[in-house]
Amino acid sequence: MKRVLMIAGIVVVAGGVMAAVLEKSHAGSKTAYRLVQVSRGDVQQTVSATGTLSAVRTVQVGTQVSGQIAELDADFNDHVRRGQVVARLDSTLLAQAVASAQTDLDRARANVEQTQFLSDQADRLHAAGSMTDTDWRTARYNYEVAQASLRSAQIALQRAQQNLDYAVIRSPIDGVVIERDVDVGQTVAASFSAPQLFLIAEDLRRMQILASVDESDIGAIKNGQPVSFTVQAYPDRTFQGRVAQVRMQSKTTDNVVNYTVVVAVDNPDGALLPGMTATLTFETAKATEVLRVSNAALRFRPSAELVAAIQAERRAAGDTARGATPDSAARAAWRERQAQGAAAAGGASAGARGTDGFAAGSGQRRAGESGFARLYYLDADGRPQVARVRTGLTDGQVTEISGPAVHEGMAFIAGLLTGSEAAAASSATSTNPFQAQRPQFRPGGF
Repeated sequence: MKRVLMIAGIVVVAGGVMAAVLEKSHAGSKTAYRLVQVSRGDVQQTVSATGTLSAVRTVQVGTQVSGQIAELDADFNDHVRRGQVVARLDSTLLAQAVASAQTDLDRARANVEQTQFLSDQADRLHAAGSMTDTDWRTARYNYEVAQASLRSAQIALQRAQQNLDYAVIRSPIDGVVIERDVDVGQTVAASFSAPQLFLIAEDLRRMQILASVDESDIGAIKNGQPVSFTVQAYPDRTFQGRVAQVRMQSKTTDNVVNYTVVVAVDNPDGALLPGMTATLTFETAKATEVLRVSNAALRFRPSAELVAAIQAERRAAGDTARGATPDSAARAAWRERQAQGAAAAGGASAGARGTDGFAAGSGQRRAGESGFARLYYLDADGRPQVARVRTGLTDGQVTEISGPAVHEGMAFIAGLLTGSEAAAASSATSTNPFQAQRPQFRPGGF
């Protein structure tokens, strides 16, 4: 049983690493290469950001009058309806203010009746010539002032009654109470601003994320783009959303300019809660069912010795092709030019760029961009060869590639194995009874 497990482990290690030890007589030394295999699948180009979950609409419920909290009819997480009573203030003083305003109104009515009687009497006396114009005008003035005082008393009573009604706090919307900032017996003062008593979220089945995106990536974010995100509360679950808005207002933090992106999220099961931190991935471009290879192969640069060997082989192939068909001679000449280009790339620009048009370690290529790269592989005889491929989208780990001689399962050189790694890989290859035969790679040549 132990022997079977040991053999199975060797198979997994040998297949997962995809490292082959290939001995090659080259200037009296043996070279072991690490190979990566071309696979077929999807490549997604993404932008990462973080944000905070919140309700689409929240309302702060306050009070317009000062007083002491006499009753609380809502608590955290309670579902409330529009118009439902959520709190009450002590209304003793407010009720007294209503009674006082009513008394002032009664006094104003009595004053109107008295001044109206005097005004009517003054009209009769003035018409009979028994009252001067000045006394008559004074009587009329007193009556009009009394009418104005009556209207003012009516308004004061309405104000006092409205303040009394404000002592009963009602929910302005249908929603869920997510904050309660007061307790029974607490005094709230509404002198300059309305104090917040509750914070009510309208509908937690629909939420939003306010994500902060760097200015270098904001150009790739468009309305309607799909977004996937995770939260720490559910590390094994991926949620989906879409871009609802890209806000034009920028925010600068530590000399870094960011823009706020609003992501709409459905929350039918209520798993997401306001305030959760979300790690978002915006899908800016996607290539489906394409050939792809690890970026390690794109970063590989051959030694000058290997380049010289490839050039020598190409020159020999060109000499052999003399007298053959024009097509084969042209292909040999093209191969030699490719080898010379590889030597130049491996020298001056090896440290500057990882592939043609693809900066080493850059990680991302903009949507719609493509370039060319030189990849190295082993032909059927185990000799390194160079192939020029077109590169497409990349997600920072794998890159889309295409070319006439590139096919699924083909292996490209990703690096050199150290002595210990080569020995371990050689031992695993020689002792594994299930080791498959090395695939016969196409010699390439575009």
